[in-house]
Amino acid sequence: MSAITTHVLDTARGRPAAGIHVDLEMRADDSWRHIARAVTDADGRIRSLIADAVPLDAGVYRLTYETEQYFQASNRAAFYPRVIVEFSVTSGESHYHVPLLLSPFGYTTYRGT
Repeated sequence: MSAITTHVLDTARGRPAAGIHVDLEMRADDSWRHIARAVTDADGRIRSLIADAVPLDAGVYRLTYETEQYFQASNRAAFYPRVIVEFSVTSGESHYHVPLLLSPFGYTTYRGT
């Protein structure tokens, strides 16, 4: 299993949000270092943003979900063109799952399992 995974659910439609581009970055001093880019699958999941063999460094990471294109594809207006979720990774933790519950005018997230 990848060290960082995500799952996006479209709560307005009650189904997974497929086709959302997601970037993973890590804070490096006053800037961000790009680590990976992936697209949610038919189940709304990204199962691998970092290869299993790559150790996860402690620090602040962020996931950027490009939601505007997702909503445009279904002719829906979206208040948030992208969703940015920052989170802290601590030493000794090997897996972080970040679910995103999404609708055209709101979102919520939490640390999953």
